[in-house]
Amino acid sequence: MSTLKEKALIMDEAAMERAISRIAFEIIEKNKGTDSLAIIGIQRRGVSLAKKITEKIRQVEGVDVPMGILDITLYRDDLSLLNYSPVINGTEIDFMITDARIVLVDDVLYTGRTIRAAIDQLMDFGRPKMIQLAVLVDRGYRELPIRPDYVGKNVPTSTSEVVEVQVAEFDGCNRVVIMDKQSGGENE
Repeated sequence: MSTLKEKALIMDEAAMERAISRIAFEIIEKNKGTDSLAIIGIQRRGVSLAKKITEKIRQVEGVDVPMGILDITLYRDDLSLLNYSPVINGTEIDFMITDARIVLVDDVLYTGRTIRAAIDQLMDFGRPKMIQLAVLVDRGYRELPIRPDYVGKNVPTSTSEVVEVQVAEFDGCNRVVIMDKQSGGENE
């Protein structure tokens, strides 16, 4: 079992807020407003970020954009390899996604497998007009041809590092740190 040791702070709370604001403005600009726009956060920390992006869009545009929650646990391609009983956090999408412009929100983009699973699951709900991707951190090392439309920060990392997004809701603070693996193990 590997242990993690904090190596570097790459975003403090203020930097996270600036990145979230920029992403919200870019979403509005790219979509020419908020018509048929919906934001869907990927459980867990992607949901916290999606809430912040949705709130920022509301402040700027004066519109409540629909926001949903997606739990991709049962769509993971490594589910049979996991040594534990998976925790299901729940999916909540109470609006039609057919013909909507969906912005998927996640905390860290790494291999692309989480996003592939999210897209697979979204298609079970309907056929969106478009799916875009917003991530707070893109760390590279893609295994699938997936590229974000909106990125808070690109962070080159090594495979022995873990990018950890901490949000007040779960961690008591808002920041992004690089953690170093002390022995063996695999991230994602």
